[in-house]
Amino acid sequence: MTPISTPAISLPRLARSNPLAAIGAVFVTFFVVCAIFAPWIAPADPAHISLASRLAPPSLLQICGSDELGRDILSRLIYGSRISMLVGSCVVGASLGIGLIVGSISGYYGGPLDRFVNVIVMNAFLSLPGILIAIAFVAFRGPGISNLVFALSLTGWVGYARLVRAQVLAAREKEYVEAARALGATDARILVRHILPNIIQPVIVQAAIGMAGAILAEATMSFLGLGVPAPTASWGTMLNDGRGHLFDAPHLVLFPAIAVMLAVLSFNFIGDALRDLLDPRSRIEVGL
Repeated sequence: MTPISTPAISLPRLARSNPLAAIGAVFVTFFVVCAIFAPWIAPADPAHISLASRLAPPSLLQICGSDELGRDILSRLIYGSRISMLVGSCVVGASLGIGLIVGSISGYYGGPLDRFVNVIVMNAFLSLPGILIAIAFVAFRGPGISNLVFALSLTGWVGYARLVRAQVLAAREKEYVEAARALGATDARILVRHILPNIIQPVIVQAAIGMAGAILAEATMSFLGLGVPAPTASWGTMLNDGRGHLFDAPHLVLFPAIAVMLAVLSFNFIGDALRDLLDPRSRIEVGL
């Protein structure tokens, strides 16, 4: 059976062969739309306090109920998607950029430089839990989106760097690289024009799965009070605010938890689908 090129893949056929990926794409699109058009979609001001309706259960007027300050939970969920998508995208973008640069240079040149970067630098970052480094950094610098993104990117780049290094080590000995080198191409041109386009597929898959990890990390930091400052709506902050009312008003925890779960699962589903889609052997097996 001859593999079909990526442009020729039918999206309906792909959705039928991997329904979880289709569901994940729908939810990711929904969260992105909520993040972009939050001021027009949200039924109320997420920071508006109404003590008369505090801890109100879900109803037709407030689909997800209200929190302990009477703020509309649905509106806060919609605005919270902004923080999750923004932080996740920035963390993955920064980590991916640093990982591509460090991993490419380390894998291409090898030798003492590769040993120093791989054995000393990367292992030093991997020896400490990334979430602990992020907590320590944000606790020292203070909460905020920029500090949160920097803290989560501080160790997030290592996984991308190791993946890129391994791919570059295998690709630098290929015939097309030798041919480009024989024609006088510079190292930068070989890396950018010849090696990176041929190794980018597993990196894209890692980035999709990394979005799920970044969203979960942001929710964890916000839950600990180290995310965006109040009264900005965040899913992790909503979980922290609602944990004291777990038994008398469980909807305060239930809806933010479902939002985090759906976002994380959606990006994981998409990552798995991209892995199958970008691997010709997997496409042959599923008949795409």
